[in-house]
Amino acid sequence: MGQDGLERAVREVFSRQAATPHAVVDPAAAVIRRANRIQRRRALAGMGLAATAIIVVSAGALQFAHEPPPSGSTVVIGEPDQVPEPPLTPTNAPPTADTGTPLAEVDLVLGETIATAQGRRVRVVGAGPIERAHRLPDGRGWLAVSAPGLAGRFLWAVAPNGTVQVLLAGADEVVLDAEGRQVAWKQGATLGTARIVNGELTATARAEAPAKAMPLRFVGGAVLVRLAPDRPGHVLWRLHPGTLDPGTDTSTGRIFGALPDGRLVGEVVTDPPQGTCLTLLDPASGLVPTSPDCGPELTGDGLGSVSPDGRWLLVNGRAEGGEKALLVDLARLDRSAEPVVAGPAFTGAVVWSTPATAYYYTETAGRLARVDVDRATSGGPPTLLAITGQPPVVVSGG
Repeated sequence: MGQDGLERAVREVFSRQAATPHAVVDPAAAVIRRANRIQRRRALAGMGLAATAIIVVSAGALQFAHEPPPSGSTVVIGEPDQVPEPPLTPTNAPPTADTGTPLAEVDLVLGETIATAQGRRVRVVGAGPIERAHRLPDGRGWLAVSAPGLAGRFLWAVAPNGTVQVLLAGADEVVLDAEGRQVAWKQGATLGTARIVNGELTATARAEAPAKAMPLRFVGGAVLVRLAPDRPGHVLWRLHPGTLDPGTDTSTGRIFGALPDGRLVGEVVTDPPQGTCLTLLDPASGLVPTSPDCGPELTGDGLGSVSPDGRWLLVNGRAEGGEKALLVDLARLDRSAEPVVAGPAFTGAVVWSTPATAYYYTETAGRLARVDVDRATSGGPPTLLAITGQPPVVVSGG
């Protein structure tokens, strides 16, 4: 597409916004200016064709590298190689949510519908494929993180009636805290974080970080960052602006979650490096193990979740000649501890509905699995539930 055609297409996309009284900038002009810069830079490199920036419609199109967004706006980051369809907020609410038989004790995303633990069926309008979702308290709806795509990841706020507002666009990774009050993201060499207040983002901090570094989860008020996917080492970013301090940790591998007292459950490379072992890490002392005891050695894909009371770890690992979901008693972390097979390996998130009950989707069996701790530790299998349609996404929070 030529430059003139590009400008016409972008202005046509935004034409419906032209008469909006509260618009504070011309989003089409901002996108075109950025397209011009990209085209000049890539033309010098001999590529010949330009790409436009991610386009998001709200009060205006804003660059993350500029000032924090005003109230009611969307954070936009990234430069994909093609123009995605702009994710417009629906102007009309979807039909009234219907009801049905509850499928589980947790909410489930089933394609374009959220099936709540109370039996409601809420059609989600205006969002793409959802990879993770979190239920907000007091019936305020949900936060949803998209699957990665050409335009990066999106963060959506989903209202109780299913309408969608884009909060974040163009990130390489997006993580939420356990209450749905904070979001952290990574794009390129930039870490960012913001508070979520009344369905809007309030920018708070950003820092430069290695390109391979990725945020994993919130730990207290800090963000746990893995420095590279192919070697041990994590750091807690305490939301200080500037350049991320990489710290001194070079031994932690996978980290699965936190105990109520703040200690982290993770693996460390043993010395000499003959393998790994499960242990507890102190976030206040550079993620060093809190005791010399070393728990079982686990091998798996890195997925796992700690129960709300900090007693159990449900994690993928090798057992019985294959990949299984294993239950580890964190009250006795030593070499004699034997993980209990709790069911087939899981795909995606594990969500604890109570300190003794966990849900996950298993692609191996094509079922939603409900793990009861007492039953699993007594040798019983999980309850496998058949869910028609697309594979469910288990929703955290509630």
